[in-house]
Amino acid sequence: MQSLEGKVALVTGASSGIGAAVATALAKAGVKVTAGARRTDRLAALTGGEIFPVKLDVSDEQSVRDAVAATVERYGRLDIVVNNAGVMLVGPVQGADTSEWNRMVQTNLLGSMYVAHAALPYLLESKGTIIQTSSTSGRTASAGSGAYAATKFGINAFTEALRQEVTTQGVRVVQIAPGMVDTELASHVTDPAMLEMAAKLYASVRTLRPEDVAEAVLYAVNQPAHVAVNEILIRPTDQVA
Repeated sequence: MQSLEGKVALVTGASSGIGAAVATALAKAGVKVTAGARRTDRLAALTGGEIFPVKLDVSDEQSVRDAVAATVERYGRLDIVVNNAGVMLVGPVQGADTSEWNRMVQTNLLGSMYVAHAALPYLLESKGTIIQTSSTSGRTASAGSGAYAATKFGINAFTEALRQEVTTQGVRVVQIAPGMVDTELASHVTDPAMLEMAAKLYASVRTLRPEDVAEAVLYAVNQPAHVAVNEILIRPTDQVA
C-alpha cells in the first residue's frame, strides 16, 4: 500500500451520501480534499481533515473547469478524482418526463466526462487515479430504470475507453459499481409508483452504507503504483440483482 498523506483529491457530489463519505475518508487518510457540490451549505459539515469546499455543478462545463482550477491553484497538484455526482430519477418510458432524462444524462454521464476531461492533464502529470462511479444498473437494466441505466452503461463505456488511453501513461482508471446504498438518492424519484417500490425494496434488504463504498475507494487508491484495481462491484449481501 502507498501512503496517501499529502495527496490532493477532488470529490464531486460531496454534499451527501457516498460523496460525503468518500471526502471524509480521504481527508482522514491525510489527503487534501476539494469537496465539490451544488449545495455548498452542506459541505461545512464535512470533518476529519483538510477539506476545501467549492461550488460545483458537474452539468456545467465551466463550473467543472473552475473547480479543477481552484484545486490546482490552492494545492499545486491533483492526484485523485472521485467522479461521484449523480441523480436517479427512475420511471417507465411511457409517460416519462423527458426533462428528467436530460438531467440524468447531463449530470451522470456528461458531468463525469467533463470532470475527467478537465482533470486529466493534472492526473497525467501526477500519475494519479480517477474513480468513476457507476452502478449495478450499469450491468443490468430493468423495467423503469431505462434512462438511468443508460447513463450508467455510458459511464462504463467511457471509463473503459479512458482506461485504455491513459493506463500506459501511469494513470489508473477505476470503475466502482455500488448496489443499493442508504442515501437520499432514491428519495428524489418523482414517479409515485416507482417511489413506493423503491421504498419497499430498500426496506427489504440490509443496504450498504456510504462508508462501505468509501472503504472500497480507499482500497483502490491505496494500491502501489503498479497495481490498478480497474473494477469494483459492491452489493449488499441481501441484494440479488
